[in-house]
Amino acid sequence: MLQQTTSPSRRLKPRIETPGDVWVYWRCNERDETARVRDLSPAGLFVETDKPRAVGLTAKVDFLVQEGQIRADAVVRRVEPGRGVGLKFTAVSDGDRLHFIALLNRLRSSSR
Repeated sequence: MLQQTTSPSRRLKPRIETPGDVWVYWRCNERDETARVRDLSPAGLFVETDKPRAVGLTAKVDFLVQEGQIRADAVVRRVEPGRGVGLKFTAVSDGDRLHFIALLNRLRSSSR
């Protein structure tokens, strides 16, 4: 009998599926956009957009969430045409880190 094996994930941080209330305003390659966040982790996020950006471009991300101001710098790591882009965080503002942790905690507790 054949057994199907799955390869282990390369992710160091698990992703959290987000409800419809997690949005970001982001700027990448001189283009501004407001987009829904599909999933989030301490290392990055996936934003839904039909306007692809090239892998390697940098982005500025401002979260539009109830936890308060969260600003981050990121780089485009993955592009799924017609679906969105995966962004890897390169920095989260020191003053916003506690708000980011609160957001992750809320999402983790609501996903259980």
